Amino acid sequence: MKIPFTDLQSQYQECKTEIDAAIEHCLHTNSFITGKDTTLFEQDMIAYTGAEACTACGSGTTALQISLKACGIGPGDEVITVSHTFVSTPEAVCTVGATPVFCDVDEYSIIDIAQAESLITERTRAILWVDLYGQTPDVDAIVALCKKYGLYSIADAAQSFGYQYKGRRVGSLADLTCISFNPVKNLGAIGDAGCVTGRKDLVDLARYYSNHGRDTKYVYEYLGYNARIDNIQARVVQAKLPYLQGWLDRKYEIAQYYHKELAGYYITPIEHDWGQHSYYVYVVEHVDRDRVRTALLEQGIQTNIHYANPAHSTPAFAPWHRSLPVTERKSANIFSIPVYPHLTDQQVEYIAEKCKDVA
Repeated sequence: MKIPFTDLQSQYQECKTEIDAAIEHCLHTNSFITGKDTTLFEQDMIAYTGAEACTACGSGTTALQISLKACGIGPGDEVITVSHTFVSTPEAVCTVGATPVFCDVDEYSIIDIAQAESLITERTRAILWVDLYGQTPDVDAIVALCKKYGLYSIADAAQSFGYQYKGRRVGSLADLTCISFNPVKNLGAIGDAGCVTGRKDLVDLARYYSNHGRDTKYVYEYLGYNARIDNIQARVVQAKLPYLQGWLDRKYEIAQYYHKELAGYYITPIEHDWGQHSYYVYVVEHVDRDRVRTALLEQGIQTNIHYANPAHSTPAFAPWHRSLPVTERKSANIFSIPVYPHLTDQQVEYIAEKCKDVA
């Protein structure tokens, strides 16, 4: 049996009619950037997340950049963030001219809030956390910490769209939330796309930065970016949104089966009890990871690593390197097994069986 790490074709076939109609609409109406379709997309995201406001943008990376700019963060400022993430999180801090201050993660693979407080200095302007693998940290605690020190709370929710923290959806929990609709995310476009949700005053500023620093055609209030969403991507995301909860529920069901079957063979994910983990990826730890991954591939099972090289250990971030023991241990041992919602029960059972066989 051959099982790919992800299967976007099966997802497309499930909602092909809606996706094809979304693309056809844009082609027939010449709706490609900005305008009514962007506005409708933003309204749908507000309704879904419960946020005050939303601005669409071109990717999760640009969502991070325009969020930091909206908060006035730049040279001389520090942003506390994590290294155990995709590079776009700390990269965005650097590309606006600020300094990333790396914080370690806890056993949930999410920012260590106590350590984050110890890193706050007079130059700190924000805490930028990551909902890694699909669940949030204790948002009430981290938002309270930000308020205590007068900092912006910014969530990188690229991996957790659809998650609910204590009954409140991701997107409505922080001053600003950065969302990615990369094709492999919980809710994906057919290319890059993203949005920023949160406080209306900050989202309005982020909107300026996404469109060359303007809100009228030739009046430029700020130095911005070309970070607009393509309307085809916006319409595709909207077309797939009604399917999202079913996909999340199926991934959660698969994850519970893995928990039961792989306990004692691997260190399996641990879940906070304030929401149903959205399982962007299912990540396990094994001290002989590379051997296990090779053995699984020989059995037809593709795996991945999220993430093998934490940012602080790479050349680009050498100036801000510091010891992060939990991050470093996890990055040496973790790997991800397939958990996409279109896996059949037979495939899921095969994956679990082979994972035990090669452990």
